[in-house]
Amino acid sequence: MGLIDFAKSVGRKLGLGNDEPAKHAPAPGAAPGGPTPDQVKDVMDRRRASALVKLVTDMGFHVDDLGIRVDGDKVTVTGGVDTQANREKIVLLVGNVEGVGRVDDQLKVASPEAEATFYEVKSGDSLSKIAKHFYGDANKYPQIFEANKPMLKDPDEIYPGQRLRIPGATHS
Repeated sequence: MGLIDFAKSVGRKLGLGNDEPAKHAPAPGAAPGGPTPDQVKDVMDRRRASALVKLVTDMGFHVDDLGIRVDGDKVTVTGGVDTQANREKIVLLVGNVEGVGRVDDQLKVASPEAEATFYEVKSGDSLSKIAKHFYGDANKYPQIFEANKPMLKDPDEIYPGQRLRIPGATHS
């Protein structure tokens, strides 16, 4: 799938608390005045990567050799998954995190199949409105809800800037 853009100012928070390393504990090799800005960034990126790995596994996704690398607002995801749907869900799960602006999807799929359409939620959208747009029938919103589980817990809890999977979309 390659590089996918996300709205980095919205999304799930990772719950890392204060992302700044302790000021009294200089990083190894740091100058006597404390860690360098590059060292601080590296520590923060590694913490975010670890939190994203935990998020993927806590949501119940199995990824062979899961690798997540964070470089600022870009996240690279590697490994192997069983289905295209799980690949897309993992990319959306990682991308719909506050602070993530781009996801470089390098996941391999055991059984390749057609890709779903990704849709960015706009102000005033509901799953039924999105279903009406893509399927011509607002009552097909459960298809979109099911396609975005476990990231979505409630069909009424979507937010502007969030990206969703729309399987079998026929309209753009």
